[in-house]
Amino acid sequence: MDGKKSSLIKKPLRKLRGLLFLSRFCICIAALLSTSSIKPAFSQERKINIAYAGPSLIALPFLAAQEWKLFSQNGLSTQLVVMTFTVSIPALSAEQVEYLGGVGPATVSATLRGIPARAVWFSSDKVLWSLMAQPQMKTLSDLRQKPIGITGGLGATGHVALLLALEKAGQDSKAFAISPFTGVSDMVQALESGYLSAAMLQPPQLFYAMGKGFKEILNVASMIEMPVGGLTTLVKTIKSRPEEVKAVIKSVQQAKQRMLKSKEETIGLIMKVGKTDREAALKTYDTLRDVLAGDGRPTRAGIENILKALVLQGRVPSSNVPFEEIADSRIATEVARELGYKVQ
Repeated sequence: MDGKKSSLIKKPLRKLRGLLFLSRFCICIAALLSTSSIKPAFSQERKINIAYAGPSLIALPFLAAQEWKLFSQNGLSTQLVVMTFTVSIPALSAEQVEYLGGVGPATVSATLRGIPARAVWFSSDKVLWSLMAQPQMKTLSDLRQKPIGITGGLGATGHVALLLALEKAGQDSKAFAISPFTGVSDMVQALESGYLSAAMLQPPQLFYAMGKGFKEILNVASMIEMPVGGLTTLVKTIKSRPEEVKAVIKSVQQAKQRMLKSKEETIGLIMKVGKTDREAALKTYDTLRDVLAGDGRPTRAGIENILKALVLQGRVPSSNVPFEEIADSRIATEVARELGYKVQ
């Protein structure tokens, strides 16, 4: 960054020992559970760790790339590690993971706080969430001070999208009790048991909940425009290992292309990841066609929408931040050209 550093950039985030210990534990467990035989990453015999918030529609390109061996076909030995952003962001800063499977308010605000990271790939620019409530809940006001489930962690895209949608609906978002869950299956069970009064769901779990009689009380997708999913990594990684970054981006973008072309294969993956039936998976696939159509390049409009959301939340004072301080679209642009997208 030329000249004086932006006033928005603060000193680097302190290493949180407890969180870093947890991140090491997650990585070790993932390594023990990994049974796939994958080619080494280029000339280096080390695993590339990609942290993601858990099996969901947002993570589907990463899960597809792993399931269909696209990472290995691009010369990568890749391990997917489930972590919430409260754990994965410090882990990225400490170089305990190489990549975060996500771009959103949590990752962007971390960059603005001083972590030298950039968004290098977008999965989608559309959110798909709806707030599904118990049938007896008639209005949003009925949910005040009652537990509402989200996944991805506090401050992540789903959480921020919900808060913004509540404010747009005329509600005081601070009046709602948000309960984060690591896994969407656990959250759905909590909703079915009555422990949760409502939950933020996206397909296929959204269609499952509708089939079970839960009520869509707030269509968040129709109210919020924001990138969802993507890839974030350190500036150091972009500079020192650009071919590795390119291979990761190429793998997940190829996964998106294959999902659009291979309907039955993708429906099977959705059923496996979402633990849902074929009917819900089919509806989910139809929804995905528009969501996955993008070429993967981080866009200025998408980053601006994230910044505006952070300003509305009071997490940053201004959205006037140069795009280049948050995102680096060069490698994704190169990949898009190679994969046949029309890139200006």
